[in-house]
Amino acid sequence: QVQLVESGGGLVQAGGSLRLSCAASGSISSFAFMGWYRQAPGKQRELVARIIGGGTINYADSVKGRFTASRDNAKNTVYLQMNSLKPEDTAVYYCQAAVFAGIYWGQGTQVTVSS
Repeated sequence: QVQLVESGGGLVQAGGSLRLSCAASGSISSFAFMGWYRQAPGKQRELVARIIGGGTINYADSVKGRFTASRDNAKNTVYLQMNSLKPEDTAVYYCQAAVFAGIYWGQGTQVTVSS
């Protein structure tokens, strides 16, 4: 079983930046992929960025050029650097991990962007 703990959320003004962290209980270098998702009130959870095992990173069109996902295998942690934040980025952000045994989610961290 994999445990994921997100941190780094908060309240920021539009145009500001935040960096989210997701610490995993296992060795992320062995994970098939890890991802960041978000869910705004009244909306479905959506993919923000996905880091595939080989290092490829895919982004949602809405965050390309503003968000950067990365990982530190030594710390078993993935990050989401969010720049030029917009009010529409307001959501609960979740970390996801895919391993042989299944898919795991963190508890989420709230990001609120004020206009």
